[in-house]
Amino acid sequence: MVEINKGVIKEFRENAGKVGGMFEGAAMILVHHTGAKSGAARIAPLVYLADNDRLFVFASKGGADDNPAWFHNLVATPKTTVEIGTETFDVVATVLDQPERDEIYAKQATLSPQFAEYEKKTKRLIPVVELKRV
Repeated sequence: MVEINKGVIKEFRENAGKVGGMFEGAAMILVHHTGAKSGAARIAPLVYLADNDRLFVFASKGGADDNPAWFHNLVATPKTTVEIGTETFDVVATVLDQPERDEIYAKQATLSPQFAEYEKKTKRLIPVVELKRV
């Protein structure tokens, strides 16, 4: 997965935030995060939802039964940086509580039906994280 992500990040940066393959046409964001245990700088290319002036990412991990590492890292260190298109800016990550989480996840599942499939594949409640610009 690390090598796949490296390729997506490279393509994202070379094409002003556009990528092909399985992410063709998807709204992509690069979320920088710090390893909660290692302290290592990392970047996760993610599909995101822009809702008015708010940005959201989804800790779906393809419907796996555990949360992705980037989610744990953002909870541990919520102040971070993101890249959208050619713009880079600072954000603070906040995990949404219900019922707002359910509302935002439903919007994403309507726009990108694979997110509804991810929810069906797992027993956990997939977290939704707001990335608020600072």
